Amino acid sequence: MTEQTQDENKLIAERRAKLSNIRENCKSNGYPNDFRREFYSDELQQAFGEHEKPALEELGKVVSIAGRILAKRGPFMSLQDMTGKIQAYASKDAQKDIKERYGSLDIGDIIGVKGVLHKSGKGDLYVDMAEYQLLTKSLRPLPEKFHGLADQETKYRQRYVDLITNQQTRDTFMIRSKVVSGIRNFLIERDFMEVETPMLQVIPGGATAKPFTTHHNALDIDMYLRVAPELYLKRLVVGGFERVFEINRNFRNEGLSTRHNPEFTMLEFYQSYADYHDLMNLTEEMLRKVAQDVLGTTIIKNTTKDAEGNVVSEVNYDFGLPFARLTMNDAVIKYWPEANVEAINDPENHLAELKVMAKQLHIKEPEVDGIWGAGKYLCEIFEATAEEKLDQPTFITAYPWEVSPLARRNDDNSFVTDRFEFFVGGRELANGFSELNDSEDQAARFRKQVEEKDAGDDEAMHFDEDYIRALEYGLPPTAGEGIGIDRLVMLFTDSPTIKDVILFPHMKPEVPAE
Repeated sequence: MTEQTQDENKLIAERRAKLSNIRENCKSNGYPNDFRREFYSDELQQAFGEHEKPALEELGKVVSIAGRILAKRGPFMSLQDMTGKIQAYASKDAQKDIKERYGSLDIGDIIGVKGVLHKSGKGDLYVDMAEYQLLTKSLRPLPEKFHGLADQETKYRQRYVDLITNQQTRDTFMIRSKVVSGIRNFLIERDFMEVETPMLQVIPGGATAKPFTTHHNALDIDMYLRVAPELYLKRLVVGGFERVFEINRNFRNEGLSTRHNPEFTMLEFYQSYADYHDLMNLTEEMLRKVAQDVLGTTIIKNTTKDAEGNVVSEVNYDFGLPFARLTMNDAVIKYWPEANVEAINDPENHLAELKVMAKQLHIKEPEVDGIWGAGKYLCEIFEATAEEKLDQPTFITAYPWEVSPLARRNDDNSFVTDRFEFFVGGRELANGFSELNDSEDQAARFRKQVEEKDAGDDEAMHFDEDYIRALEYGLPPTAGEGIGIDRLVMLFTDSPTIKDVILFPHMKPEVPAE
């Protein structure tokens, strides 16, 4: 047992003894629930923060507040609630009474306070503790007050402590909530209907990804956690709901990285009688408005820091300017000067040259020859040469049909689809396209995916007969899109890893202490 652990155990024992005395002397279970707060700290700051000290004295405003004690300085205590901090003041009589009733209050305790609102000589609001009550005894000491949780893994595992002690973490998740609300309001104002679709699915569809498998006992069948809600949302469009959206949890049984978590949040929305150009325009308008509303600016700052936390570089992403738009082949040519331009511009007739370029770039090819066509090679080359260089907001269009099993073919060039992906800072944030509503073409694409799955591709799609049947009833011309909420919040909060914007990210189980 370390010295730090011994000290912590001693403090816990002391606090448990206080709780035991409180239960005995106060004839209470130690966790009362009869105190009612009237004001949040932020409400008081906004309403009375500009009042002069004499004006507040004359007003004699009696308020009740509640929060967690984060600091004690003489007779003053700093209380934190969900909106911010405010101070409470204990007179000598109050301090004496507190000691008799509670054996002193500790950092981390949650208390309720009622009294007159004042302002200190330094200009800080505080509430005189005319009445007070210990509402929750904190048995574990908080981390050192000025540092919070220093260890990143502990921050993720014990997010509750991180939220108590780290204002930046609190701000991140408040921004996340506002981003989701802003997107929801934007779509509802444009007549989109919010819906819910199954998380447990018999056939995982809507994306090329490896699913999680589970078993339904009552039906005695294997089922899958959804990789995307797409095929169900488009069934609703077939049924006549012409504008739908879902902010949903998706599950993909794939790797962990700074940009990937097996469980993540996605916005998907579909609009009838629209194409991918319409959705690019809508996406640009939506993200610009959400940035302005949530952050107060369309300039989004992102920094790169060294191991010590020092800023080594900074870049501004300007959502106020028109977003760039490039085809996939133009992006490869722009960012890879060594590219074979003729082969990139005419991939169907230059498969051999594409394979040579793939070897130059050390792209891992499938063991079974012939599984990848020219479209797959072009996409792999794009990801290896251009994707990370797409810094400012950029739409990449003209994705090959081979890597777009649900997208509509382009009328002028059947090798590509009417599809885009949206990038900022080298990260893909969105994927959208004019939907494939030709049931025969969709069935052929599904069969191609099944071939790839049989050849060993765990991410390839299944054949969904019911979805084909739905298309045969008629899907109107439609465009659809998915936006990764986690990655968008990473951008808006300047967070280096996806774990920073997920309240409870997946971690390996803790090894029990000896």
